[in-house]
Amino acid sequence: MKVSRDQAARNREKVIDAASRLFRARGVEGVGIGEVMRECGLTHGGFYNQFESKEALAAEACAASLAASALRWRAVMEAAGQGDAPAAIAGNYLNARNRDAPETGCALIALGPDAARRGGDLAEAFRNGFEELTAILEQAGPDLSRQDALARMAQMVGAMVLARGVGDPALSDEILAAARRALGLYA
Repeated sequence: MKVSRDQAARNREKVIDAASRLFRARGVEGVGIGEVMRECGLTHGGFYNQFESKEALAAEACAASLAASALRWRAVMEAAGQGDAPAAIAGNYLNARNRDAPETGCALIALGPDAARRGGDLAEAFRNGFEELTAILEQAGPDLSRQDALARMAQMVGAMVLARGVGDPALSDEILAAARRALGLYA
């Protein structure tokens, strides 16, 4: 049964959204195409009508996730105002919600190793998303240079990777608190 162009576009978005959640939760290698398609209620065979390969899907899922992060960061920046925006972004990022829900958390934390290992379009999507988020941080503070923004990004992402990876809730909370303090947040 043939689907309309509108339905095909909606299906494509569902697949990208599902892949984004699954890839962030378990990594690109940890998820099969069949699982992504089942998550959407679609058949495995329909995948190749929409995507060239799993690699192409991974790149699109990464790009979509990081674009959504950029929208959130801009909203946080606008709500906070110019002087408080860098702290507001860091406070929004360095929290238990981002740590405890990898499937909805930041793709930089979850997909960095995949981008490094796989390279290609996934690495390009990762780099482009990273650059956009770094630019938002740079714009957020009147005195933030690119180097300052890069250092903040490294500290935030690194703190979240460690907080997720240590396997000890108390140490994880301590890592997040230390990173927040180092970035000028005291709550």
